[in-house]
Amino acid sequence: MRQQLRSRRAPTFPHGYRYRLDDQDEVNQNYLADEEEEAEEEARVMGVRNLEEEEKEEEQKEEEEGQGQPTGNTWWQKLQLMNEYLWDPEQRMSLARTGLILVIYFFFYASLAAVITVCMYMLFLTISAYMPTFTERVKPPGVMIRPFAHSLNFNFNVSEPDTWQHYVISLNGFLQGYNDSLQEEMNVDCPPGQYFIQDGNEDEDKKACQFKRSFLKNCSGLEDPTFGYSTGQPCILLKMNRIVGFRPELGDPVKVSCKVQRGDENDIRSIHYYPESASFDLRYYPYYGKLTHVNYTSPLVAMHFIDVVKNQAVPVQCQLKGKGIINDVINDHFVGRVIFTLNIET
Repeated sequence: MRQQLRSRRAPTFPHGYRYRLDDQDEVNQNYLADEEEEAEEEARVMGVRNLEEEEKEEEQKEEEEGQGQPTGNTWWQKLQLMNEYLWDPEQRMSLARTGLILVIYFFFYASLAAVITVCMYMLFLTISAYMPTFTERVKPPGVMIRPFAHSLNFNFNVSEPDTWQHYVISLNGFLQGYNDSLQEEMNVDCPPGQYFIQDGNEDEDKKACQFKRSFLKNCSGLEDPTFGYSTGQPCILLKMNRIVGFRPELGDPVKVSCKVQRGDENDIRSIHYYPESASFDLRYYPYYGKLTHVNYTSPLVAMHFIDVVKNQAVPVQCQLKGKGIINDVINDHFVGRVIFTLNIET
C-alpha cells in the first residue's frame, strides 16, 4: 500500500528529463530579463523626450511673454528689479523695509541733521568772517619770489633772448597791479615808518597804502624793460605772504638779506636792493583781510644781482631778518627764507 502511494506522489521521470526542464527555466528567465531591460530603456527614452518637449514649451512661453519687451532685456530686467526694490506691492515694502522702519529711519536721520545744523550755526556765531579767532599757532611769514622759475632754477644765456624772455613776461604780468597810475587811483599815500592802523567796525572797508612800481627803480621794468636779464644782471622780486593782523615786532621793519647758500661767498660780489632799505615798510601793516582790505597791495623787495659769477650754478638764499622772524626751519624752505639757483651763461 505504501509503495502504491509513494508511486503516485513521486512519479519517476527519465534521467535526462530533469536537466532539460532546468535549461528551459533558464531560457525563460533570460528572456524575461531582456524584456525588463528593454522596457526600462524605452521608459528612459520617453522621459528624455518628455523633458525636451517641456523645455521647448517653456522657451515658447518665454518668447511669447517677451515679445512686448525690448530686445536687450538685460537692462529691462534690471529696471524691473529696481522698481520692485523701491516698492514691492505684494509685500508692501520699500527698500526691502516695512513702512514703520522707514519712518524710524526718517526721524532718526532728520534729528541727526538738525543737531549738526544747530551745532554748525552756533559755531559760526562765534567766528568772525573778517578776523581769525585763534592766531597763536600761525607760522611766521613765508615768502615767494617772482619771476616764476621751474624748481626755482634760473637758467638762461645772455646772448639767447629765448632763454630769458619768459622771465621778463612773468615779471611784467606780476607788476601790472603796481603801476603808478593804478596805485594813485585806488590807494592812499601813507607816511612811512609807522603802522597804518584804522579804527572802526571790522566789517568796514579799509584803505590801503600805495606801493608804486617806480619804487623798484632799476628792477621796475620802466627803465630797463628786460629787468637786467639781457645784460646778465637779473632782477628777482621777493614778497612776504599776508597774515591778518601781523605787525613786525618792536616797530622794526622786516629786512631782506641774500647770500650764497653754500660754496664760495665771492660768487656773488654785488647785490642792489630796491627800496634801498631792503625792508618792508611799517605803513603796509597791519593787514585786515581780503574782505575789508580789498585794494591792499603787498610790499616788495627787489634784488638786483649786479655781479654774479657766470657759467656755473650759484645757490642763493634770501632770508627775512627781524624780531620774531623764524628763518631756519629745516623741513620748510619757504618760512622766513627762500632758496634758488642762478646759472647765468654768456
